[in-house]
Amino acid sequence: MEFTVSKADLVRELNLSQGVVEKKTTIPILSNVLLEVSGDRVMLTATDLELGIRCSAPAVVKSAGAGTIPAKRLLDYVRLLPDADVVVKFSDSHWASLTCGRSKTRIAGMSRESYPELPQMAETVAQFPIGVLAGMISKTIFAISAEESRFTLNGALIQIKGRTLTMVATDGHRLSLVECENPLESEANYRALLPRKAMAEIMKLAADAEAKDAVVGFSGDENHLFFQLGSRLLISRKLTGNFPDFERVLPKSHSHTVELDRDELRASIERVAQFSDERTRAIKIRFADNEATIHSSLSESGESEESLGVDYGGPTVEIGFNAQYLMDFLRALPESKAAFHFKDAQSAGELTPSGDGVNYKYRYVVMPMRI
Repeated sequence: MEFTVSKADLVRELNLSQGVVEKKTTIPILSNVLLEVSGDRVMLTATDLELGIRCSAPAVVKSAGAGTIPAKRLLDYVRLLPDADVVVKFSDSHWASLTCGRSKTRIAGMSRESYPELPQMAETVAQFPIGVLAGMISKTIFAISAEESRFTLNGALIQIKGRTLTMVATDGHRLSLVECENPLESEANYRALLPRKAMAEIMKLAADAEAKDAVVGFSGDENHLFFQLGSRLLISRKLTGNFPDFERVLPKSHSHTVELDRDELRASIERVAQFSDERTRAIKIRFADNEATIHSSLSESGESEESLGVDYGGPTVEIGFNAQYLMDFLRALPESKAAFHFKDAQSAGELTPSGDGVNYKYRYVVMPMRI
């Protein structure tokens, strides 16, 4: 096998494989990227058996074939080459020779025969702009549980009903839900659990896409989910099990609502949280007489308090929250105003976007803390 490819094209596609390739593996071949050439393209495939990516770059093919090379070593080396064409040639002993200008290198590869086969994409269920999907992920991914034992919470629920797209994530202490209309004339009915690692890779694909409105084709089979963006295909295993009944968790109503400036609130919480317990990150928010007061204290370190002017005339209510949970939402919120909905110290609080022009649903429910 021998082909010539642009260094820039090769680096771009290899970059996408890095998040998928298994770094610490007992199966050495999974540390490799599979290179296959035919026609006028080189196809790159990487997988850790849970997640796979297949992408390609234009190439001048002298002889077709396939081989595998350690993915990280290949990227680290090619990235350092001058901006020119790279000639890649595989020998029968699975060694790869790379030539670029005056640079010549040989890298030990492995046979293509032992590389796992990735499933073929199932029939497309729906299409939506990659920017819409990435936006939904950025608003939910931080609420996914980090506890591996709670595997049904190690990803987000993705649900398509007609033209309505919904994504929900929870770790049991907070829940993030985003719902929007698909701007494309694409209707479907589908529900699946998407792992966190796949969500992170979709965001990378979106960041590298030429346009936010680039269309991603979505499909699924019994065990896998597929996301096709141009010549790139991301394949993820589904999470198994039942996602919690999130509709039951969502508060039906709130006694009080206060509108706050996103950046002002976030900055105040960040400063006050410097004096919160490192483990619980607990702070108190008190609403009274057109004022929101944020407070935290550590007996051995000090205390901090900030007050914000708000439009509130209800009874005094003080609620404890995990400061990190609040900041996660405020960092993900695109709008400049946030609405804080609450009832009392024992009830969950809820944050939503506020202001004119909010054309989607975004609900972030946070359980209160006893302090």
